[in-house]
Amino acid sequence: MISTPVRLSLTEYEPLRLQAGALPTAVLHQLWHDYDQNGRQLEVIFPSPKTDNQWQITALGWVGVIPLGQEGRLHIRPKTPLPNLFRLWETAYGLQDAHLLAGLVATASLHDFYQHLAYALARQALHRARQGLYRAYQTQTRPLPAIRGAIIHYPQPPEIQPTCRYQESTTDLPDNQIVAFTLAQIARSGLCEGRAQTAVRRAAHVWQSAARPVPFSPADCVGRTYNRLNQDYARLHALCRFFLEHSGPAHQPGDFAIRPFLINMARLYERFVAAWLAAHLPPPWRVRAQETVSIGAHNELQFTPDLVLYDENGRAHTILDTKYKTPESAATGDVSQVVAYAQAKGCREAVLVYPESLTRPLDVQIGAVHVRSLTFAPDEEAGWQFLGVLLR
Repeated sequence: MISTPVRLSLTEYEPLRLQAGALPTAVLHQLWHDYDQNGRQLEVIFPSPKTDNQWQITALGWVGVIPLGQEGRLHIRPKTPLPNLFRLWETAYGLQDAHLLAGLVATASLHDFYQHLAYALARQALHRARQGLYRAYQTQTRPLPAIRGAIIHYPQPPEIQPTCRYQESTTDLPDNQIVAFTLAQIARSGLCEGRAQTAVRRAAHVWQSAARPVPFSPADCVGRTYNRLNQDYARLHALCRFFLEHSGPAHQPGDFAIRPFLINMARLYERFVAAWLAAHLPPPWRVRAQETVSIGAHNELQFTPDLVLYDENGRAHTILDTKYKTPESAATGDVSQVVAYAQAKGCREAVLVYPESLTRPLDVQIGAVHVRSLTFAPDEEAGWQFLGVLLR
């Protein structure tokens, strides 16, 4: 048995090898079962002559923190510098804030990144609680000892209370329940320490006293309606969405089990490109993300291109497929895929978007489709260069 918790670190796509006995075999088997066979966040290779009789672990495009039971944690670093990751994150989630980014850049690891964001959410939640939580009227229907609102059912013996329908001001609303639930999840995650954990627990206690922490999904945080009384909830819900999307099920049963914190870098990069284009495309151009395209009289085939660019006439003009990888040249399968997407949408332009320049850029004509590779690094200047080439 290992007497003290261990901290293992690896970088995405770079294999990490472990000598036999570095971790209990049961823990490594659990990693293989939970994150290789069932999730494909990791590739876990058992000891063999091919690996010099060592365990080999490779992160497949996911970064974050994975618990190792009582043995410690596995920290997965992104291959991109942390400041670039933060820019991806703030643009993808609509949380551009120079002060917040400055704090993130000062963090040294993704564990610190998680704690920084948790502390930011807790501070904003406590600030809103001091101002007063959002309230709204909800329709209630229940038996009451005194008439209130409209009577919808007169009591019949042995009943003595009429059933009334009335409006009641309450804070137990989905807008507040989302925040209460997220704070409760973070407080139980085991990933916060010091001032972050203190602030999160305090905020969770305050919000749970006003709203039930019923479960919500990340999708519940998107597309909500705000008014002048709850406009600041948009930022709270954006932060909640981040935590709910990247916090997996607990590694062990119980309230205090550490939960994995994992970010899908390919999905994050796609969202970054989509959000940046949506904010900076000149009119009348517009972009749509994850649009389902059906083919056949009975929709036998369905495609979901990452992004579709529409022109001033509302016609699909360009298919964009984001690729969070940096090969020397575009893969044949990726080219075939983006051409199929373009043909399905009737586009003459198809673009493969990479975070770094390819050694051998792509610019070819395949039938009626012009296919090329473009670079969009996660910074403002690169974005404008990308946009200029894209629309040229």
